[in-house]
Amino acid sequence: MATDAPPPSKGGAGKEPAPHAPTTEEFAEVQQSAEFGELRRTHRSFAFPLTVAFITWYLVYVLLSNYAGGLMGTKLFGNINVALVLGLGQFLTTFLIAWFYSRHAAAKLDPKSEAIKSRMESRMESRMEGDA
Repeated sequence: MATDAPPPSKGGAGKEPAPHAPTTEEFAEVQQSAEFGELRRTHRSFAFPLTVAFITWYLVYVLLSNYAGGLMGTKLFGNINVALVLGLGQFLTTFLIAWFYSRHAAAKLDPKSEAIKSRMESRMESRMEGDA
């Protein structure tokens, strides 16, 4: 199969970064900053508890399905039983967590990450002006 794409450039990993790209040292500096640490803490304090809660909820559902057949087979109304309601609850909680995370990210994570990004970009611009 032929393509019109040019072959990859030679040099690869040992090559110097482009003048407009942040250096490894700049990335390391940002990563060690208090601001980046706060961003990580904000993310982790949200993501880890919700992940643990959801995995626990999922495992309880699986264990009940395997070992509590009588309970799971209990009809609530018509042909709707406890297993079906809890199974649909798995889907509902998945979507709720995704929605809740997107709100959390927009309110707490995005502004912090945007501040870090803009600060890094302004450093790059000043470095480029100094090189010119």
